Formats: sequence, C-alpha cells, structure tokens
Amino acid sequence: MPHGEIDTVKADMTHIYNQPDPRHYFRELGKVDYKLPDRAKPVFSPLINYLENRKEAPVCALDLGCSYGINAALLKHDIDMDDLHKRWTDPQFDSATPEEIIDADRRFFNDLPVTNMATVIGLDSSALAISYGNKTGLLDAGMALDLEEEHLPDATAKALLPVDLVMSTGCIGYVTETSFAKLMPVITQGRQPWLANFVLRMYPFDPIAQELAKHGYVTEKLDNEQFVQRTFVSREEQEGVLERLAHQGLDPVGEDGGKLIAEFYLSRPKQDAEKPLRDLLGL
Repeated sequence: MPHGEIDTVKADMTHIYNQPDPRHYFRELGKVDYKLPDRAKPVFSPLINYLENRKEAPVCALDLGCSYGINAALLKHDIDMDDLHKRWTDPQFDSATPEEIIDADRRFFNDLPVTNMATVIGLDSSALAISYGNKTGLLDAGMALDLEEEHLPDATAKALLPVDLVMSTGCIGYVTETSFAKLMPVITQGRQPWLANFVLRMYPFDPIAQELAKHGYVTEKLDNEQFVQRTFVSREEQEGVLERLAHQGLDPVGEDGGKLIAEFYLSRPKQDAEKPLRDLLGL
C-alpha cells in the first residue's frame, strides 16, 4: 500500500513542526501524551555507547525528522519529555517572542550538564524547526531538506560523511525508501553507519530494509517489544489505523486500546550483525 494512502489515516500535525520555537509543538503533543523520544532514549543510548567504544571517539548521529532537536536534547542531557513539556508550556513564556525563547533556550541548554558527547546532525523538511535547533545549539548541525522530493546537495552530502548512526523516532511513513536511496550512497563512503528506526506498526519497513540490503545491510526487528508513541487524536484516526493494520494482517494489540504503537528496527552491515540486538541493548 502506498505510503501516501496510509498518511491520510494518521492525523495531520504538520503545523506544529513548522513554528519558530517548540511551544505549540509541546502544547499540542502534550494533549496526546507523546513520549516516544523518552522510550527511544534507553535504546539509542546503549547503541551510541557501543559504537563509541568501538570507535574510541564520540559518535556522530544523524536524526532523521529531527524537528526542533528533541532527541538531541534528551540524548545529550539528563532530562525527559516531561521536563521539556513543563518548560515550554510554562505560562511565563506565553507572551515571549520566538527570539526571546531561542535566546532563553540557548542559555538553558548550555547550562545543563552534558551526559553524552555525541554530535547530533538534524535533517528535517521544516526550515523553522531546523533554524531553532541550530540557533539554540541543540543540533550541532541542521539541514532543512525533504529527500522525498529534493536531491541531496553536495554541501549536505559532505556534512553527512562523518555519520556513525542514523536514528529516527516516528518519521518513517513520511520518509520512505526514496530518502534512504539518496542517503545510503553518501553515508557509506568510507564508513558503514548503523541505522536505528522506530516505526509505527502501520508503516511496513520492508521497502526500506530492501533498499538497505542493496548496500550490504541486514535489518533486525526487536521482537516482543512495542513502544507507545502517543494516544490517538480522534476516534476517526484510531479506526483508520485499525483498518490499515487489519489490511496487513496485524493483530492491533495496543492500537485497539487507544495507543499508536511503534516497533524498533536496527540495520547493520552484515559483518556487524553477529551480536544479537537484545544483547546490544542489555535486554
């Protein structure tokens, strides 16, 4: 089933990603208990530590669909989504300009102790979200680019050469094998980064896994583990997702209880895939 058709089922929240700061993002997603970055952090962190120990140097991670740099904030600091929600829905910031928010956030994150030395590059189609991530320093580098529709510019390709890990938390479906077909020839020049993707169950990962296999990668799903992304926005959204899952022959465990459910996929070069995924994560 084409991704475009599936995308009509999921509630359109495009507007919250195209703001000059994250206040609206957290106000809206707080209503549906969006917590996937929290649930992803305990998965990403051991992978980053493993790659860091193997490399004997800090890891460079590419966050696909990074929005404002939320994953970067959580990975670099000892904070969670509740901390960020509390900050960005604080009434004291209601009348602040975006420039004032950016300045305050730059100082806020600069003052937080750094718990992970990873470099985080962000890639997202929202120029405003990327601008925020760059200006506050949450992103070490950020590129506003839609690889579903655009070519990968030479300057961006050069910036992606150091990438050791590609990660995403929920952008798959909007990002398809089209984007990975453009990314892989670039990021596999001189190195073979791992790819760690949290994918809503309504979006089949097979087309992306097949694209990665062309580059010598094998993909492993974390079996018997599901991750709640958020609650449904409406009954209509839930019914649409349940219909898609039924079409794919999937048991709607979780979704029939009102939750959007993601699964985790790790893609590695064949020679790196001997260590079981559960062992890598300490499960």
